[in-house]
Amino acid sequence: MEQTANPGFGLRLPAFATGVRDSQRLRLATLTRLRWLSVAGQTAACAFVAWGLWWPYPVFWCLGLIAVSASLNVVLGLITPKSRRLSPGAAAAILTFDIVQPAMLMFITGGLHNPFSVFIMVPAVIASATQPPLTTVALGSLAVACVTVLAFWHLPLPWLPTGGFVLPTAYIGGLWFAIVTTLVFAAIYVYRVAAEGRTFADALTATELVLQREQHLNALDGLAAAAAHELGSPLATISLVAKEMGRTVPADDPQREDVELLIQQSDRCRDILARLSTLSTSSEEHMARLPATSLVEEVVMPHRNFGIAIEVVAKRDGVAEPVMRRNAAVSHGLGNIVENAVDFARTEVRVEVSWGENDIRIRVMDDGPGFPPEVIDRIGDPYMANRGTRGRNGGGGLGLGLFIAKTLLERSGARLEFANRPGGDSGAMATVIWSRTAFAAQAPDNHDESLSADSLDMRGWLHRTQPEQG
Repeated sequence: MEQTANPGFGLRLPAFATGVRDSQRLRLATLTRLRWLSVAGQTAACAFVAWGLWWPYPVFWCLGLIAVSASLNVVLGLITPKSRRLSPGAAAAILTFDIVQPAMLMFITGGLHNPFSVFIMVPAVIASATQPPLTTVALGSLAVACVTVLAFWHLPLPWLPTGGFVLPTAYIGGLWFAIVTTLVFAAIYVYRVAAEGRTFADALTATELVLQREQHLNALDGLAAAAAHELGSPLATISLVAKEMGRTVPADDPQREDVELLIQQSDRCRDILARLSTLSTSSEEHMARLPATSLVEEVVMPHRNFGIAIEVVAKRDGVAEPVMRRNAAVSHGLGNIVENAVDFARTEVRVEVSWGENDIRIRVMDDGPGFPPEVIDRIGDPYMANRGTRGRNGGGGLGLGLFIAKTLLERSGARLEFANRPGGDSGAMATVIWSRTAFAAQAPDNHDESLSADSLDMRGWLHRTQPEQG
């Protein structure tokens, strides 16, 4: 997948912010199948009216227009692979034909008097789900123009040989208005739904990139232990030879200093490999688990040197403090919330840890301006358009950082609540709530997950992606 640098997120993300992605482009096979369905329906309707009801109308002109549509399908199938994804220009050209062809059929068969005239808006709705906004607006305008022309100029509606059928002008005006408003509403609705789906897919892709790197880093301790094991034998040989040289080289020999340096460095290498070999051992089980207050202190520590006072308060309810398995994803999620609070705080951030018989709560509060009322209900959505007041570092962010934090914490069984501080105090408040059962079972019993938050340099992945605080 094509990737592009995203300076506001510190990652190389898929190029979902530039132009139309491959996954957003229409497949030729999709349009040709829909057109074959349209050809079959148009042919059946024309044949039934002409030779089933025997109502007079220019049936052969209609069949000629249907044949043009079928011919286009055949030509496209011969010259282009069906699996090809169309460029915006090619898709717009084909959808333009799909608007003009039924409009000409409606012109021959009664204009807006024909109940099938509503099908003119279908290609514009398809474009709203898959094409850029300008293309959607252009196709929608073309559909409205065709409907307007058909309201005034058209051949008579196929009907009984005597009498004919004419709708009142006021009714035709209402029908025109209904078709146009339905087209506008459907296009906007479909565009918004499709855009929201693409936005969340893009943000989840960014989240998966974070998790993939986390898994990669989780595997490094095992690789380090394996490397230590493999390097142990040659290092032991080097150390033995160096010590033998130390015994044989006289103290006044010019090479004595080099031999002692070699012995010192080989001993240092042995100590390093010994530490590496213990990274993944189960003997560090006591380091793999930590109390709730220790978790918060570990998360808060990297943010204490930015001129903002961070106070951690534990509120005990006469219940034993809950203990969790060390989980890098939880540390990243909480760390990003604390980082956002520090970015928007004026002087201090308060982190409250409380627990009871049933749940545990971690509440992060700052004394900044708080969340703007218009975005507080959308916090956690990626790519929020309303930026609000910028943070301390001058970046408003994309909303991706909080989205990733929210996703990681919710995967651990947590529930997140965002609000402004009550009681007239200025500032924002984010609360993370776990049940005690979910908190105690954060990570599987796998030593590969026993990594500290500081050992994973993931802060850069979540840096500069503040939520939309005011």
